[in-house]
Amino acid sequence: MKPTTVIGFLGSTLDAAKFGPSRWMKWRPSVGVCMHEDLRVDRFLLIYGTMHRRLAELVRDDIASVSPETQVELHLIDFADAWDFEEVYGKLLDFARGQPFDPDVEDVLVHITTGTHVAQICLFLLTEAHYLPGRLLQTQPRRGGAPDAAGTWSVIDLDLSRYDSIATRFASEAQASTSFLKSGIETSNAAFNTMIDEIEQVAGRTRAPILLMGPTGAGKSQLARRIFELKKLKRQTSGQFVEVNCATLRGDSAMSALFGHRKGAFTGAAADRPGLLRTADGGMLFLDEIGELGLDEQAMILRAIEDKRFLPVGADREVESDFQLIAGTNRDLARCVAEGTFREDLFARLNLWTFSLPGLADRREDIAPNLDYELDRHAEREGERVTFNKEARERYLAFAMSHAARWPGNFRDLAASVTRMATFSPKGRIDSDVVAAEISRLQRLWGAETARGDGIEALLDADALAAIDPFDRVQLAHVVAECRSSRSLSEAGRRLFAASRTRRASTNDADRLRKYLARFGLDWDQVSAVP
Repeated sequence: MKPTTVIGFLGSTLDAAKFGPSRWMKWRPSVGVCMHEDLRVDRFLLIYGTMHRRLAELVRDDIASVSPETQVELHLIDFADAWDFEEVYGKLLDFARGQPFDPDVEDVLVHITTGTHVAQICLFLLTEAHYLPGRLLQTQPRRGGAPDAAGTWSVIDLDLSRYDSIATRFASEAQASTSFLKSGIETSNAAFNTMIDEIEQVAGRTRAPILLMGPTGAGKSQLARRIFELKKLKRQTSGQFVEVNCATLRGDSAMSALFGHRKGAFTGAAADRPGLLRTADGGMLFLDEIGELGLDEQAMILRAIEDKRFLPVGADREVESDFQLIAGTNRDLARCVAEGTFREDLFARLNLWTFSLPGLADRREDIAPNLDYELDRHAEREGERVTFNKEARERYLAFAMSHAARWPGNFRDLAASVTRMATFSPKGRIDSDVVAAEISRLQRLWGAETARGDGIEALLDADALAAIDPFDRVQLAHVVAECRSSRSLSEAGRRLFAASRTRRASTNDADRLRKYLARFGLDWDQVSAVP
């Protein structure tokens, strides 16, 4: 059996008694804890203040008389203000760090019955954080009967999983929180459910930035809002939820929209503008498609995250805003860093908590509950409940869950599909004919996307297309796609020639790309235009 060490404060009131035989009729916590046959105390670290030195020595001597095997060590700690939480915690932390506790060779019990309420709370926190590597010891006088100087004792283990009722309650609360994040949808996809469980834990324990990655329509915006609403319910945030799609911010207006401006900062700035970051103070800022921001905006966002300060356009003094950032993107930011279009330091700051949302085609087992969810949303919007008949529902789900259904727009495609079927069912019942028409409509829509999928039919006539070998067509389609997702000829060149450019003495990616396009009679203006 390992020796037991007790740590506790001298009770200036509870441990005090008149000197004489009568003191053994009174319950004194520090003395009583050493009087139990079923609790052997080998070492007692008794903390006291200068003004109570005489009492500490008396308690030490009384412990020695009832428990000779107990070695009492008196530790002097004086507080200028025993009710100052910061001072008490700091000095007790120094005390804990200065003791050579070894839980492998001794059992440590932290006595929280004596001392001020502030001292008791600090002992609890230090034990919970394992600065004091032990369990909590609680003592109290015996209720009823003859006076008993020993009292009773109990040990509190901070491993809450050992308390079935508490563990069950925590599990229930966690389950309710994850259900809230999923908007109450009973999802079955194991990977998605695991991700939501992790997000629930992260959202409740930190205000660090969260990065949500995934294809357009995968639900990043909705999940971000649910995270905010969950923190709001738990009173972990008090401000607003501010959402902005960074793809809509361009040029000088991006700086103004994000960081605000002062009156007269530029032509048209007729009044002060707080900006989105200031509006999100105390709340949450969701920057969707953060990969679309320019490098200057990225630098200021990084400063705002780390220092909670930034400079509005046209201002000579910085302003403050304390917000939690959630960023969303459908881009591979690591690749963007390699290509020079996204700041490495900002990516490192965002990449602490990164979650990748799968598309609908990767969660086919979740289509049925999401179908019901979309029907509920339609009922809320339109004030009319629309349902499927049995055959129609089975037919729709058979198609929706098959690999014939591509769902390129993910949940946006599903929501649009439900809206169309509900609209074409004025009697409130979606039948097989409506489903058949919708399946045909989806196949046509997706077929049209496939037909123009490589993006070069609109650029070249039939004779030019026929003259291109299939191998060259695949390569050209990829080049066109990169051009359309880039903001300049130089950026597209850097992305396309990222590997080979490092092996050349001089680089001119824009010229190299321009010459490649010229082989097919194309130029930058043609291929970068969105059809």
